[in-house]
Amino acid sequence: MSASIERVREAARAAGLEIEVVSFSDAVRTAPQAAEAVGCEVSRIVKSLVFVIGDEHVVALVPGDRRLDTAKLASAAGRTETVARASLDDVRAVTGFVAGGTPPFGHTSDLTVFSDLGLKRHETVWAAAGTPHTVFELNVEDLDRLAGPIWADLSEA
Repeated sequence: MSASIERVREAARAAGLEIEVVSFSDAVRTAPQAAEAVGCEVSRIVKSLVFVIGDEHVVALVPGDRRLDTAKLASAAGRTETVARASLDDVRAVTGFVAGGTPPFGHTSDLTVFSDLGLKRHETVWAAAGTPHTVFELNVEDLDRLAGPIWADLSEA
């Protein structure tokens, strides 16, 4: 088992949650691919996106059927600096996971997490489990408890 997957499982266990990791032979790098692989609506896929606001890295959790509005993310963060997508190297450095496999929690750095209110449309959602080949399902209540996000409208209109 991948060390990345085990870190996600351990982070969940530490919070009292057992997760079942689903693995795929091919990477599921897009929300539609992940939704098709697990047989759910694209809106139930959690995209864990890493951005830089000024000199701070943050994570934005966005439903798979929506696009992040960087101005709304900056506003939710109470910042006026430019918001930029983190480089692939930065994603790995600040989260401990590769882009496309970044879970909503269990990061190696203490990052502020923001979550789009659109995820609350569902009782359960699917998120990356540490690699681009793995996902797991969890209740939105558990997502809130484990990731501790700031909930806001982050999606483009």
